[in-house]
Amino acid sequence: MAAVLPNPAMQDLKITYQESTLVLPCQQTHTKTTFLSNIDHFLNFNVPMTHFFRANPDFPPETVAARLKMAVEKVLLHYDFMAGRLKWNHHCGRAEIEGNSAGVGFVVASSELSVNDIGDLACPNMGFRQLASQKLDGLSEHDQPLCTFQVTSFKCGGFAIGISMNHILLDGVAAKMFQENIASQAFEDHRLLQYVPFHDRRLLAARSPPLVTFPHPEIFKPMGLALGPLPQGSNQPLSRTVLKMNSKDIDFLKTKAKFSSTDENVKITSFKVVAALVWRCRALSACDVDKNRDRDSTIFTVVDLRSRLKEIHLPAEYCGNAIYGGYASAKCKEIEEWPFSKLVGMVSEGVEKVNDEYVRSAIDWMEMNKGGLPLGDCIVSSWLRLGFNRVAFPWGRPVQCVPVANQLERLCWVFPESGGDGVNVLVQRPNEEMERFIVHFQDFFADTKW
Repeated sequence: MAAVLPNPAMQDLKITYQESTLVLPCQQTHTKTTFLSNIDHFLNFNVPMTHFFRANPDFPPETVAARLKMAVEKVLLHYDFMAGRLKWNHHCGRAEIEGNSAGVGFVVASSELSVNDIGDLACPNMGFRQLASQKLDGLSEHDQPLCTFQVTSFKCGGFAIGISMNHILLDGVAAKMFQENIASQAFEDHRLLQYVPFHDRRLLAARSPPLVTFPHPEIFKPMGLALGPLPQGSNQPLSRTVLKMNSKDIDFLKTKAKFSSTDENVKITSFKVVAALVWRCRALSACDVDKNRDRDSTIFTVVDLRSRLKEIHLPAEYCGNAIYGGYASAKCKEIEEWPFSKLVGMVSEGVEKVNDEYVRSAIDWMEMNKGGLPLGDCIVSSWLRLGFNRVAFPWGRPVQCVPVANQLERLCWVFPESGGDGVNVLVQRPNEEMERFIVHFQDFFADTKW
């Protein structure tokens, strides 16, 4: 168990940008408009990530860049909406994607550093933003691509592939399938797509008329209507850390969750115990700063809907955002006093509540309120089962896949330990609060009184 802080000396990766261009589908595609569900709408923000690869003498970085660009051109035939641009439909009062084949971004860069110079690749290095460009020079805000790839070579021969993608395009499951398809088309021989994307997002459209059958404290009504992305988070300085827990630490959490638990139906998983611990540390650290133990603290845990919804019948290859959130809330003093098993049970109860009728009700709530944003001072998204690190490119699998730190302070990413069974959590909090967060995290593992 450890809390790893970024190396302040590694904020500048000494990057030189050599190419910045737009990549179009390899054949002309038909202009069409892509409907966006209400779930898509509240995910209008960029999610940058970086894949690190070892040097491969058969695939120098310039070859990797050429192969990757070729693969993107091929795959865009099947994902033509990703080369489009967001627009506002004034007639129906909602955003949609205009399939104008404007292109996705493609950047080639080099660093004066070696990969070893960077140190721990799982560490929340703000310099990694230089490896996943979000905007291209010379383009207006309206013309910026919704997805950009970047290949960065290091002086050791290793390289990184960064992908910055607007979440409105795809959720994690669909993004992993997209990457599998990119990898398959980067080989020289002819290969079929690994997955055939299913594009009908109207499966998650609101009912007519909308019917709200549950209260939805987990979402709130946005102020006004806007096409632009959601605010990119806090304007105040943030500290970042990666919480590293090995398999023994996870077993410790699971054992602690089982102790004094009175509900035998609660399925205790790695994600649930980690989410409960992050929620606890988040709540108590905020309470330490504002001195208000009566404040409410909420957790919003991201749930994949594909296998959970029985009546809607979402295909496994659903291409869009088929996610929603489990919700739990309590006062900070309760979170501090309650046994860990109760917090895990509340996280589990929130997840289990996400079924067909609840999701339909939430979608209809957003329809009636002209949108909706997730409410939670702790939003936990898991990459544990997505398998980004298992995508096999011609040049091999990545040695590390990491979310890139940003200003979205409420978001916590849970991702797997590279080459092990452990769990990493990227946390971003204001400076004073982060100090207390780490103290509560370490104290929890030191406390053997259950």
